[in-house]
Amino acid sequence: MSDTQYFKHHVFFCMNKRDDGRNSCGDHGAETAQKHAKKRCKELNLNGAGKVRINQAGCLDRCEEGPVMVVYPEGTWYTYVDTSDIDEIIDSHLVNGQVVERLKI
Repeated sequence: MSDTQYFKHHVFFCMNKRDDGRNSCGDHGAETAQKHAKKRCKELNLNGAGKVRINQAGCLDRCEEGPVMVVYPEGTWYTYVDTSDIDEIIDSHLVNGQVVERLKI
């Protein structure tokens, strides 16, 4: 078994939709944000083995702070408002290795 990571970054977007009326990421643009991130990473040729993987996730248990996404292997948690925030995370964190402090939770 190899010690090499298959992906440099693995990004999970919480897509949770709660039925009880509590805040949930799925009610605050998570699907649009995840699709945008996936498309943008493909446009920048960041996707694939050794690069970046953008995934949907069930509840990440931080919906009250959301919508949320987490970048591994660093374990950096972000919130976002719109696709410009997603672009900033991609450009700064995924491309240049710099955490976007203003969006970190």
